[in-house]
Amino acid sequence: MQEQLATYISYPVEVADQQPPPPTITPFTSDGPSTPHPPQHPTNTVLSAPDLTNPPQGNSTDIPHLPPTLHRTIQLAPIATEQQGRGQVLGRRRRASDDLSDTQDLDTENTEAGPSTHQHKSKRRRPDDDTMLAGSDGTSVSNGTTAHTNGKSHERAATSANGTQKAALATNGASKSRMPETFFGHDREEVTRILIQALSDMGYQTAAESVGRDSGFELESPTVASFRTAVLDGAWGAAEDLLLGATALAERASQDGNGLVLAQGADRNMMRFWIRQQKFLELLEQQKTSQALMVLRTELTPLNQDQGKLHFLSSLVMCDSPDDIKLKAEWDGAYGRSREILLSELSRCISPSVMLPEHRLAVLLHQVKHNQINMCMYHSNAESPSLYSDHLCDRRRFPTECIIDIDDHQGEVWQVVFSHDGTKLASCGSEKSVIIWAVPSFKILHTLGDRVHRAGVGNVAFSWDDSKIVTCCQDKHARVWDLKSGDILLDISTFEEPVSSCVWAPDNRSFLTGSLDKSRSLCQWDLDGKNIFDWANNHRVEDLSLSPDGRWLVAMDDRNHIHVYNFLTRLWEYEIELHCRLTSISISKDSRHLLVNLQKDQAQLFDLVSREPVQYYSGHTGGEYMIRSALGGANESFVLSGSEDGSINIWHKASAQIVEKLSGHHPRCNSVSWSPTDPCLFASCGDDGKVKIWSNAEGQRIHLEALHQSQESSSTESNGWHGEQPMGEE
Repeated sequence: MQEQLATYISYPVEVADQQPPPPTITPFTSDGPSTPHPPQHPTNTVLSAPDLTNPPQGNSTDIPHLPPTLHRTIQLAPIATEQQGRGQVLGRRRRASDDLSDTQDLDTENTEAGPSTHQHKSKRRRPDDDTMLAGSDGTSVSNGTTAHTNGKSHERAATSANGTQKAALATNGASKSRMPETFFGHDREEVTRILIQALSDMGYQTAAESVGRDSGFELESPTVASFRTAVLDGAWGAAEDLLLGATALAERASQDGNGLVLAQGADRNMMRFWIRQQKFLELLEQQKTSQALMVLRTELTPLNQDQGKLHFLSSLVMCDSPDDIKLKAEWDGAYGRSREILLSELSRCISPSVMLPEHRLAVLLHQVKHNQINMCMYHSNAESPSLYSDHLCDRRRFPTECIIDIDDHQGEVWQVVFSHDGTKLASCGSEKSVIIWAVPSFKILHTLGDRVHRAGVGNVAFSWDDSKIVTCCQDKHARVWDLKSGDILLDISTFEEPVSSCVWAPDNRSFLTGSLDKSRSLCQWDLDGKNIFDWANNHRVEDLSLSPDGRWLVAMDDRNHIHVYNFLTRLWEYEIELHCRLTSISISKDSRHLLVNLQKDQAQLFDLVSREPVQYYSGHTGGEYMIRSALGGANESFVLSGSEDGSINIWHKASAQIVEKLSGHHPRCNSVSWSPTDPCLFASCGDDGKVKIWSNAEGQRIHLEALHQSQESSSTESNGWHGEQPMGEE
């Protein structure tokens, strides 16, 4: 009986040795693998398994009756053999869900089968076992290689003797390819490739390779990798060959994801121009002038691209040294970052499905943070939001309390402005003087021009290093002051009308003035008083703004026009005509947006590149006089403006929803300025002769501590401020 029992238990091995025909496979659907049908063995084979659920009676067989647990164990053996065969016939990467469903089925049976079943289950191949993939199973591959697609899973198919891949045939016909897997609704392949790129960017190369092996997804195809290597190694001929082959590969790429596929609307000739331009510059750097000229004449010129660029490149041939070439071309050489920059520009023209944009995960995370900030109505934290939780600021931190009320001015106050480092505040107005305050104590540092200015001061501007300040006076003078000593450094008196506005140039060694004098309406001056440039306009200028990046110079006339210039080229770019008179203009820190305050109860935010308005703000009142608005708060998330009715209006920049309407001055609030370093601090001024500082309880505590320290270090009398008690204290 023991010999018969041993022979009976060895049945699965005998079946495997006989190599039965492959089982019929049911195609996969989008809902996952359907239940496979068991293999249909020929009825005339001696290997057919006996009916184990109904053991034979009497002497109908030589095999004795066995216990139910042993029957169950023997039943599982052919099932396991069949599932191994199914993975080989499909020739595709197995999904974890396949093995999970199989394991769940076996676990259900194990509950009924008993301990012997668990012993057999441990012999099943694990989902991460490479032997489950056709590339590592019994199917042979003659050339020892496996085809890779760009970002696709490795297609493990049976291969013919000549190495050409052929799909394994199912007995019931061609099987369908399964639908893309998802990760919480996101394409699993896209997520995995982005993770691989991010790990590589952060220096975790081993982890990136491990994710690629475990997932079966590739970051880039061999073609894309070859293109990247060619550009970074300066193999310009190979790079162009791969680029020119993009069209021929496009059809095949749509099927298997391989090839260098260009993005929609990409200009191949422009990409070739960029490559050849780099080649030209590198030859010049190596002082191979004759070869560089040959590239210019026979390779760059026939592409018929930017003629102005061609003229500029030809002028570089006259440079005396490689350093001179780099300086004039604003190019850091072959061994700098120029090739990486070139690759970055080229990658934007290649389909992201085959070549991911640079640092894609970092860009996505930045967008997430930016969107959360835009949705925060009281954003007052300048630090970057955490990724661990959703971002939300406490309204109690928002600056809504007047913590200091300063009345040292003897007349109307027309403007307040913080220095770039946030450590000083300047105010000016009708009383012919400019007062400089220390922040956060708000003690007076200097009173400028009380004996020099012969009329009211309408505008002031700090230099970029905050060491000097320009004052624009109604007495037709523009003056430069030293903020360390308080002395006057320069006095320009060539205007025939009042000087209305001023800004500093990015070089910090010159400044620009706007005037109501049409003959001197827009000029640039050096610190010696020399007129560097005169735009010779035929219109008056009431307000000026210069972008931090030095590109945009915007002038507001005394009617309803905005004049936009390219400050780098000194050329006029375009003009915007609005429906009513303007009262002030200012440019955002990112140099992209222009905030315009209008006389008819509205402010508008313009995109300087697209030349279109992107948002409107209403709720305040305008008038006949200058009412200044500003961008500010953490990440410049808010629009702040004075009003003819004396109120201070704060809008959320992205949504244009009014966040706060504060009772500020009477009868008019003329100007506001948000601290560039403290998102919970701003200042306002008005016709009531007061300067008010706005913050919260924390801001008031900081001010009192700073004031106490300054009083200990100096015997100076009170500066005239009237501070309120800290909130929550008696």
